[in-house]
Amino acid sequence: MTRTEALRDLLDNGRECDTPRLEAIAVELDLPVADVLVVAGHPVPGDLLPPDRDKTVMRAFAYRVTYCNHPQLAALREFLLAMPDEGAAPEPRPARDPADPGPFPAVLHGLMRNRGFGVREFPFVGLSISTIRGMLGGAWHRLSQLQAVAGPLGWSTEDLATLAGEPLQPLEYGPMFCHHVGAVFLAAVPRTTDQLVRAAREADRLSAREDHGAWQPVSEGIYDCPDA
Repeated sequence: MTRTEALRDLLDNGRECDTPRLEAIAVELDLPVADVLVVAGHPVPGDLLPPDRDKTVMRAFAYRVTYCNHPQLAALREFLLAMPDEGAAPEPRPARDPADPGPFPAVLHGLMRNRGFGVREFPFVGLSISTIRGMLGGAWHRLSQLQAVAGPLGWSTEDLATLAGEPLQPLEYGPMFCHHVGAVFLAAVPRTTDQLVRAAREADRLSAREDHGAWQPVSEGIYDCPDA
């Protein structure tokens, strides 16, 4: 079974799999277990979800991460992984509606929430808030939009397109952010508000980010991914 076939089968038939099988699929696909549960239409246990955190702090942290280059992203990820787990696990998140004929918007929302992202906390990727809301509401999910959100989620454009039923085609430009940015946000999943404050300071120290004196939506982007 190809990767595309495995993802489509997970989306269509994942409810029939038990947790050990889904954990094994997560290893096979190199995806977080929480994400595989979302795609398969299962509840996500609280110990795989972010603790309750201040949304303003999460937004500021996400913004500062985008100023780090690849070596700095790797260092920031290690900084986050070295922190102790201090947050209390939230309540489990229920499964998406099995009667939903178009599950991708719910899956995308679940992937974002697995990282603690609401629409306003998601880092700026060249899309407006209304566009992201439209994607979550099922209004659209063009390939270029999937490419834009894939990196901060730590997913590939191809995998998201498979779940969305969006055919692949050449695009005129690359994404602002690659999966290395998403790896930092995955490392931050267990971290509390106070820990994110410390991690945001570390991101600023690593990147030597210039303080613009006002909220800027994003850095110029990270286009030189070594995996590209």
